[in-house]
Amino acid sequence: MPSSALPGRAVGPSIWRPPGLSLRWWPVFLRNLLVWRKLAIPSLMGNIAEPLMWLLAFGYGLGALVGTVPLQGQQVPYILYLASGSICMSAMNAASFEALYSAFSRMHVQKTWEGIMNTPVGLDDVVLAEMLWAAFKALFTVSSILLVMLALGISHSPKLLVAWPVLLCASIMFSSIALIFNALAKGYDFFTYYFTLVLTPMMFLSGVFFPREQLPPLVRAASDWLPLTNAVELVRPLFMDQWPQQPLRHGLVMAGTTLLAYWVALALTRKRFAA
Repeated sequence: MPSSALPGRAVGPSIWRPPGLSLRWWPVFLRNLLVWRKLAIPSLMGNIAEPLMWLLAFGYGLGALVGTVPLQGQQVPYILYLASGSICMSAMNAASFEALYSAFSRMHVQKTWEGIMNTPVGLDDVVLAEMLWAAFKALFTVSSILLVMLALGISHSPKLLVAWPVLLCASIMFSSIALIFNALAKGYDFFTYYFTLVLTPMMFLSGVFFPREQLPPLVRAASDWLPLTNAVELVRPLFMDQWPQQPLRHGLVMAGTTLLAYWVALALTRKRFAA
């Protein structure tokens, strides 16, 4: 007889129950904001330095050799092609870093989550706050990068105003995915697998650096469903002052990925704290 069926043995609620949503996530979000505010400038410099180096080295260096790339029946300057993809990559990296290293420190090392949960704030509220906080930090980073791109004259399309909420949605999506690995991690070294085996392949297969038409047919078919691919497919046309060709499809893929990843991350986090 399974232990859960023994007489007198209480059976706890399922870890897969729907999220218990409330406004109690806001104090947790605000707490993270107040702590981060003291380190905002160094944090910002660290987050935007690497993507800007990618942009300058590849955009202007390699771009001088490549010139233009074919896209939607026209030739696009490589610097514009790279900028529109790298800003999505920056959202992915910034959200993932915060939802992994920083969230893990608060959850496991500093025991901040346990202290918060001694108040009326529950675990579901904490996980939601961490997801939104990581997305906010990623949006702050990509907004700064976007301003630099505007200053460099890479794109002045008015449609970039639409790219901003798309990048917010992408940041929420990647923070949700990263929280899955945060719930599974036993230490910081575990995150190396995520960056090496998940983010790096996605970075090269999602059309950030070169058109996906160069990929083998099977690889390209698989890349159609990658989260980063769908973010790039929505943002890149906006940089070119065009509208995406399949916004509904890409938006639904991103929304579905976000909801599924958040639910899985919440369930695994519940399991971790119930152990």
